[in-house]
Amino acid sequence: MQPTADTLAAPEGRNAPVLVYDGECPFCSAYVRMVRLRETFGALRLVDARSGDPLVGEIRAAGLDLDKGMVLKLDGELYFGDRCLHVLALMSTPSGAFNRVTRALFASPRLARRLYPFLVAGRNAALILLGRRKINAPPSL
Repeated sequence: MQPTADTLAAPEGRNAPVLVYDGECPFCSAYVRMVRLRETFGALRLVDARSGDPLVGEIRAAGLDLDKGMVLKLDGELYFGDRCLHVLALMSTPSGAFNRVTRALFASPRLARRLYPFLVAGRNAALILLGRRKINAPPSL
């Protein structure tokens, strides 16, 4: 099902949504801080993809690579990568310049799909420059 702004109204009586992101990625962490998700979701739970949280295992079991995208779990469904940003854009408040820009960019599923690979490439470059490993990288010897 393709989500729309109408089907993604603020959750009343729903399970609290969970956003899984790379806590060591400066862009991912900044996004999570800047987009005003709690104003929309209220009880949003944030999970670092590098943690031992059981949801990280569930995401991996679903065949999703957390090095290639964030995941939003909403009403039992996993929204990955560009779909995650698209859903977040639809649900974010229009308050603040950052939210208005991200909403304008990612409210369109087509534009989100086209832009997302550049975001992942930027994340990967930032991790390299900062000397940080990817989530699924084998430990260094």
